[in-house]
Amino acid sequence: MDTANGRIDSERAWAGGVLAALVVLVGGVVAFPRRVYDEFVWHYFWGPVVADAKGAQCAVREGGTTKFFYEANACATAPEPVAVPGYTLVSEVGYAVTLIAALVGLVFLLRRLDVGQDRSLFFALFPFMLFGGALRVVEDALDEGLQGVDVAISYPWNTLIISPVIYFTVFFVTLAALVASIFLARRNVVDRYEYPLFGAGAVALVATLGYLLALSFSTELVTLNLLVPTVVLGGATLVTGVTWWAIETFEPEINAGTGAIGAVVIWGHAVDGVANVAVLDWAGALGLAGQYGAKHPVNRAIVSITDSVLPASITSVVGTAWPFLFVKILAAVAVVWVFDRRIFEESPRYAILLLIAILAVGLGPGSRDMLRATFGV
Repeated sequence: MDTANGRIDSERAWAGGVLAALVVLVGGVVAFPRRVYDEFVWHYFWGPVVADAKGAQCAVREGGTTKFFYEANACATAPEPVAVPGYTLVSEVGYAVTLIAALVGLVFLLRRLDVGQDRSLFFALFPFMLFGGALRVVEDALDEGLQGVDVAISYPWNTLIISPVIYFTVFFVTLAALVASIFLARRNVVDRYEYPLFGAGAVALVATLGYLLALSFSTELVTLNLLVPTVVLGGATLVTGVTWWAIETFEPEINAGTGAIGAVVIWGHAVDGVANVAVLDWAGALGLAGQYGAKHPVNRAIVSITDSVLPASITSVVGTAWPFLFVKILAAVAVVWVFDRRIFEESPRYAILLLIAILAVGLGPGSRDMLRATFGV
């Protein structure tokens, strides 16, 4: 079997697997709506999104309808299934599987378009990762109940910019920009498709930040604290620099495969780690008025373990979120180590897309946490 036929068979296998999964899921929802939709799909995936979109403490599925509660006591006594904003281990596993399936499909698309084997795609998509975090903060700002402000995105459309749905929204926006950029390059309008792709992401990012900045000047409910991005970006850059120096000095083979991409991946996850420390442990020092908490199960677990292991006399000084930063850096370094030269030689597109996804799941939430604190939402 030649290479072309092998690729076609792989594409058909992927499409067949995705279609079969959809048939099973939809069939289960139709045949067993209470068990499959209410207690699984709604409970772990859609319920947390709509609860967040409504600004509720929780959402309850009862008798085929959804009810929203805005007090923690009501949520505690509500009958299951109860969905609260944020993630669960079940939902994170589900999203991880969906992400892998989407990446495989994207690899097939890039092969068809004959692009994506160069590392330049990674850097061209960098602004979109920051754009995703900034766009999520727009929804956070709208949750503040702005009065006298033109809020163009209301329920149910705001569900499109709530985690994790926002990942799909940003994915399709990015995909549209990619296809349009390739079209321009092949029409000889531009020399390389990466240039308009990077430009589209930069424009989207600047426009989103501009909207948030405008809100900070037009309403008291959105503020501006430039100390936060200074500390987060400066701290992440410092942590990355020290980590990079240690790698290059003691074990340069770790980054032999990824090169500069490895430094960006580590920096993106350092932003996530430092942002968590800033909003959870340094809120008072940074003058943050709002109350922020950890939404991801891993982060919550780390904070909980630190709080239970260390005495209050220590946590009151150093906080409880700082171990998360070390976990993020160690995980990022481990990922960079895995992507050696052989992986890039055998499957460059898949390696680049995986690294883009790995950076996005760190830089996206990290930039959101940083910008939330920056604008006080």
